[in-house]
Amino acid sequence: MLREGPFRTRFTELFGVRHPIVCGGMTGVGTAGLIAAVADAGALGFLTALTQPTPEDLVREIKRVRERTDKVFGVNLTILPTLQPTPYGEYREAIIESGVTVVETAGMNPAEHIEAFRAAGVKVIHKAVAVRHALTAQRLGVDAVSIDGFECAGHPGEDDVPGLVLIPAAVNELHIPVIASGGFADGAGLVAALALGASAVNMGTRFMATNEAPVHARVKAQIVANDERDTQLVFRKFRNTARVARNAISEQIVEISRHPDATFDDVAELASGVRGRARVLRDGDMDDGLWWVGQSQALVHEVDDCASVVRRIVDQARDIVEHRLPRLLAEPS
Repeated sequence: MLREGPFRTRFTELFGVRHPIVCGGMTGVGTAGLIAAVADAGALGFLTALTQPTPEDLVREIKRVRERTDKVFGVNLTILPTLQPTPYGEYREAIIESGVTVVETAGMNPAEHIEAFRAAGVKVIHKAVAVRHALTAQRLGVDAVSIDGFECAGHPGEDDVPGLVLIPAAVNELHIPVIASGGFADGAGLVAALALGASAVNMGTRFMATNEAPVHARVKAQIVANDERDTQLVFRKFRNTARVARNAISEQIVEISRHPDATFDDVAELASGVRGRARVLRDGDMDDGLWWVGQSQALVHEVDDCASVVRRIVDQARDIVEHRLPRLLAEPS
C-alpha cells in the first residue's frame, strides 16, 4: 500500500515544497495573488519578474506574496532580446536583496546571472526546450532543469520533440533533477512524468484556469471549452515558434506569414504582448490579441481554486499508483 502523505522526490526535497508541482513564470499572470495561492497549496510558484514594470515594482510584488503566505515561492527571470534595453542585472539584484531562495531562468543563456545567484545561496531552475540546452545549463551550475515538450504554451523551440520522448531523453543525460513541462494538467500526467524519470511537473495552462489567476473569466472559460486542437503555432517562418490559442489574430498571423517575403514587422502589431495582455487577459476580448495556452487545455474541465486543483492532481496520482497500476501486475486467476 502507498503510504499516506505527499509524493517525495528529489525536487520536493531540494526545494522544500510539499508536492512535486510547479507553476512556472507566466507573463501577465504570475502575480502575487496566484503565486501565494500556489504556495499555500503546497506547490512551487514563480512570480514573473518582467510583468513588473521596474525592479522596484518587483520588490513590492515579492512583499505582497509574503503578506499572503509563509510558504516557499520563487521568481522567474526570462531573458529575451528586446527593442528597449531591459535592466536584467537590476531585476537580479532585486530578487537577491529581497531574500528570494529560488529562481527560474528562461529564454537566452543565463550564464551571466548564475554566479551571482549561487553566491547569494539562491537555487536556480533553468527552463530549456532541448537536451543540449539542458546540458549547457547543468554545466553552468543550475540546480534543476525544467524541460519543455512540444505540447507546451509559449516557445517550444524548433525541434518539435514531444514530452514523451524529450523528458526521458533529458533524464538519461542529466544528473540534476528534471521538471517535466508541457502537456500536464492532471494526476495521470504527474504519474507519467514520474515514471519517465522526472521529479516534478510544471503547469501553466492549468493554473490559468483557477479562481486566483489574474485573467478575465472569459479566458478561463475558453480554456475549459477548448480541446487539444485549439492551439496554433505562430512565428515558425521566423524561427521563433510559439504555441498560442487559436483565434482570429493567430489565424491572421499565420496567413500573413505564408507570404514568401513576410517579415516579423508585418505581424508585430498583431503579435504585441501588450495588446494580448490588455485586450485578452484583462478585458476578455478573446479574438483581439495573442494569448498563450498549451495543448493541455484539453485536460482542463473546470475552473477551481489552486488548493483544490493541486489536491485533486495529487489524489488522482496516488490513486493511480496505489490501485490502477498494481492491478496490471495481478497474478492470473
